[in-house]
Amino acid sequence: MRRSRGLTAALVLSLTGAGAGLGVVLMPSASAITPPVAFTADELPTWQPNGVVFAMAEANGTVFAGGTFSAVRPPDAVGGAEQEAVNFVALDAATGNPTSCKLAFTVGDGTATVRALTVSKDGKTLYAGGYFGAVNGTPVSSLAAVDIETCTPKAAFHPGVPATVRALDVTDDTLYVAGDFGTVEGQTRERFAAVDAASGALKPFTANADEPGRAVKVSNDGKSVLLGGDFFTVNGSNSHALAVVNATTGAVAKTYSTIPSNSVVKDISADATGYYTANEGSGGGVFDGRIGLGLDFNEKWRDRCLGATQYVLPYDGVLYSASHGHDCSTELEFPDGKRNFLMAQSTDHTGTPPAPVDGFVRGPRKLGWHPTANDGIGEGIGPRVMAVAEKADVKYLWVGGEFTQINGKPQAGLTRFANTGDVGAPTTPVASAGSVKPGEVQVRWRTSYDQDDSKLTYRIYRNGSATPIQTMTADSLEFERPQASWTDTTVKAGQSYTYRVTATDGAGNTSALSASASVTVPTSVQAYPDKVRTDGANLYWRYDDTSSPYVADSSGGGNTSGIQVNAPALNQSPGAVSGSSTAMGFNGTSQQVYSDHRQFVGSSFTVETWFKTNTTRGGKLIGFGNNTVNSSGTYDKQLYMTNTGRLAFGVYNGSTRTITTGLFETYNDNKWHHVVGTQGPGGMTLYVDGQNKGTNSATTSTSYAGFWHVGGDNLNNWPNRPTSSFFAGQIDETAVYPTALTQAQVKSHYDLAKAPADTVAKVPASEDTYINQGAPATAYGTSTQLAVRGTSAYESYLRFTLPAAPAGQVLKAASLQFKTSTQTGAGTADTVSVVPVTGTWSGAGTTFNTKPTLGTTPLGSIAGVPDGSAVQNVDLDTAAVSAVLGTGYSLGLTSTGTDALWLWSSESTAADAAPQLILTFGQK
Repeated sequence: MRRSRGLTAALVLSLTGAGAGLGVVLMPSASAITPPVAFTADELPTWQPNGVVFAMAEANGTVFAGGTFSAVRPPDAVGGAEQEAVNFVALDAATGNPTSCKLAFTVGDGTATVRALTVSKDGKTLYAGGYFGAVNGTPVSSLAAVDIETCTPKAAFHPGVPATVRALDVTDDTLYVAGDFGTVEGQTRERFAAVDAASGALKPFTANADEPGRAVKVSNDGKSVLLGGDFFTVNGSNSHALAVVNATTGAVAKTYSTIPSNSVVKDISADATGYYTANEGSGGGVFDGRIGLGLDFNEKWRDRCLGATQYVLPYDGVLYSASHGHDCSTELEFPDGKRNFLMAQSTDHTGTPPAPVDGFVRGPRKLGWHPTANDGIGEGIGPRVMAVAEKADVKYLWVGGEFTQINGKPQAGLTRFANTGDVGAPTTPVASAGSVKPGEVQVRWRTSYDQDDSKLTYRIYRNGSATPIQTMTADSLEFERPQASWTDTTVKAGQSYTYRVTATDGAGNTSALSASASVTVPTSVQAYPDKVRTDGANLYWRYDDTSSPYVADSSGGGNTSGIQVNAPALNQSPGAVSGSSTAMGFNGTSQQVYSDHRQFVGSSFTVETWFKTNTTRGGKLIGFGNNTVNSSGTYDKQLYMTNTGRLAFGVYNGSTRTITTGLFETYNDNKWHHVVGTQGPGGMTLYVDGQNKGTNSATTSTSYAGFWHVGGDNLNNWPNRPTSSFFAGQIDETAVYPTALTQAQVKSHYDLAKAPADTVAKVPASEDTYINQGAPATAYGTSTQLAVRGTSAYESYLRFTLPAAPAGQVLKAASLQFKTSTQTGAGTADTVSVVPVTGTWSGAGTTFNTKPTLGTTPLGSIAGVPDGSAVQNVDLDTAAVSAVLGTGYSLGLTSTGTDALWLWSSESTAADAAPQLILTFGQK
């Protein structure tokens, strides 16, 4: 007989509602492709050229791409023969396949190239600019018009442009041209010109610039034209890289002087709210990012990320950009490092813009859209141009350039993304669990990354259950994956729990389950970590992590987890604090941990850590710096060791301000030491092993956004600089506080670290079996499952080799942990009792006919077990178990009902399957 489904539902509901949130606000489930991003990051099959794409335009579901290439080939996964495509190809927006439109752009001398494409307002004419002398044999001079319907060049349109055309924009009657030329049709037109859109006749518009023009954009009202390029003057007026002129005459209407002289404007785009520039430069002080202008042409914001922006495309409130951004430190985003080729950000700030920094308002924050590319061929620029096309109600974002990979797969020159069909699952979360007091487990995980969803839904599963105990959402980006956490308040002291986490995007794509994170709830408050938390740490790394690269933050709500670099050694034992806490080992050459998101440090702070070493090369224990994996260029707020083993604490406030232990006060003796540095209104203080080792009057340090580092980072030019910036030894219990701890607090931490703490022993069953009344002569000692039922009878037997209590400790809690199997109906509605086995038995020889005797007094019981494979805990009589410590001991599982319980045996290979005893020992 099976129990009712109603009981199952009640049990599930009671679990799902349990617990209290910590650190991350519960929010509704995320929608597919986190708004306002409009496109997935999943690349679609697209034909690809054998060269570089410089220009792109679209009309009526067809995408036109121009550049420097001679052929296109099918997607690698499709295979097939390539087709001739002489610097131009027309492709179906929805399939990515070439259309029947074939145009060859050629030149008699040199290498022909198409550098600019634009489509007339009526969608009937394609204009092309570049360096070429003919289109399908029709003579032209670097500027051509093509009838889109017939795919034929318009022979009557052939204005003479004697040098490369780099940009085009068109109104109903005028085509604006930018490039390298000095004349058009034999008349002086330096770098910018305008011709009649129908005939190609030169217009009076004159905006002469001293250096090449690279971008041209007609204003929304048609009265002005924005010019971009390398120039320093336009019509004799000083204006570098950007200017606004009258659309009819070319007279200068607005100049700009804030773009550095070593930077240029590569592209200008517009939407209904304003204008946007893509900028590139070289050398020190370069500006490589994006500018947002209002409809009045005044600057609204400036994104100063470094990395040669080639193109900007505003669409539905999002500015998509093609660049190789590698340093967005000025934007408080990712530091100098790997290149990010395709990025997205809102076109403007929502709400009140941030205050200017260095005279500029930061750009809108990056959004969760992050397809990857590479530098590719040619100049090694990567993506260069973008276009949005629509066909059959599906919108596509096309990207062209010189890349040879997209999302890690071969794809050259062209790719595309759609607004439907998100198929990529988020990365698997890395989970951790910790408990410092009865009745509370903090479940923590490094948030996952999804290329087109920044808001992910996380489900937390306890003890192997198929039903989540908690569901919540959290935000993350490719370069910022902060810790999320949740506190389970339904746990019992002395019992062991496991947790796993999944991440799901808005389209329902779900990651794999995280590795299992296990924790045993203490029977009393753990004094040291509880004190660190109550004293206000907003970063607390205990280094009890079991997998790379995540270091969990155990603070009360800081959620500032760490990222391991070059695989420091995990689970180094014993740690600095009494109990089961472990430490992390560092090699002194390349290993470190850095905090996972950029932050500012206030004028008051405390840094604290424990260390053990015998190094003679010194190294940084903990410090603050402006980079992550790469060496920081700005760095202070640090504790470091000299070659001789002395300790130093220092900040920088115009000069280095340090406190160092005495000449003979050295700490490289391979013993655990506690070091703390504080700064506040009273100045700086260095403490070692609870003792004040020196003070100074410095109350300020350099203010900058950065990251905490443990185990290594730059130490150049600091007093008594050691041989190595990296520390060789073990580090434990690192904490950062937003206040200056008092001497009494520091001394309390030092003393509590050695205070007695609970220890936990997990004792797996050394042998197990069950008996079956229905098969009275059969032994089940090799079965992967055990069974319990009253009628007809199943009984299970478990044997354990119990440890003796550690010296000076007693047993404070005991529980039996087992896991129900995946068999249908493995749970039971009946009460299952745990009793001592008083008779003899063996796995190989015990049957129903030879079963041992069971004790009559239960050690514990569990009143019903839900269906579904999950870990269960049964509290046991502590006094009864205490009496048999240090012996071999057998337990029996029995019930009086008719509903069978099935559980995994020690022979099973399922995760967390083996039955085990959880024994908690502590002070008398």
